[in-house]
Amino acid sequence: MPEQANLYQILQANDEFVSNQKYKEYQTDKFPEKRMVILTCMDTRLVELLERAMGISQGQAKIIRVAGAQVHHPFGSAMHSILIAVHMLEADEVVVVAHHDCGMQSVERDVFVDKLIKRGISPKTVSMMEHAGIELDRWLHKFDNVYDSVKDTVSVIKNHPFLAEAGIPVHGLVIDPHTGKLELVVDGYKQTEK
Repeated sequence: MPEQANLYQILQANDEFVSNQKYKEYQTDKFPEKRMVILTCMDTRLVELLERAMGISQGQAKIIRVAGAQVHHPFGSAMHSILIAVHMLEADEVVVVAHHDCGMQSVERDVFVDKLIKRGISPKTVSMMEHAGIELDRWLHKFDNVYDSVKDTVSVIKNHPFLAEAGIPVHGLVIDPHTGKLELVVDGYKQTEK
C-alpha cells in the first residue's frame, strides 16, 4: 500500500493528534448534555454543517448517521441505537434530520446492481439474493419526497413499542445541505405534523 493511502494518513494524523494532546478539547462524558439523540443522513455535506446549524457542540447530543436518515425496521440497528440513547444514555427526545438533494431520492435498483457488478459482485450473487426474497427496490428504500420520508421515520420511532409509552418527543426536520437552513416538519412537542 502506498504511504498516501487513506488508512495510513488517518493513522499519521492520529499520532499527531494524540501526541499534541488535541483530544483534551473534546473530552466529555457519555451522557448528552442536551439530552437528545439526532438521527441524520450520512451525507458528507452534513458532517460539520449539521451540528453548527443546530448549535450543537461536542458532548451535547448523540448523533446517528444512516443513509437517508431513515428507520425502516423497528428492530434494526438505527432503532437499536436510538433506544440505547434514550433508555441507557438519558436522551429525552429524538430529532430526525433529513436533507434536500439526498442520494436516497435517486437510488435505482438497476444503477445499484451495475455498481455492485463494477465492484466485483457477481450477477449470480445478485440473482441469488433476489431469489432468496430480497426485493432490491424495496430494500433500497428510495423515497420521492423528503418531507414524507421524515414523517414516516418519525412515525416508526414514535410508535415503537419500547418508546411509545415513554412520552419521548420525536421531531422531524429537513436541512438544506448548502446553507444549513432547517425546516420544521414534525413538532414532537405538539405531536402534530405539518
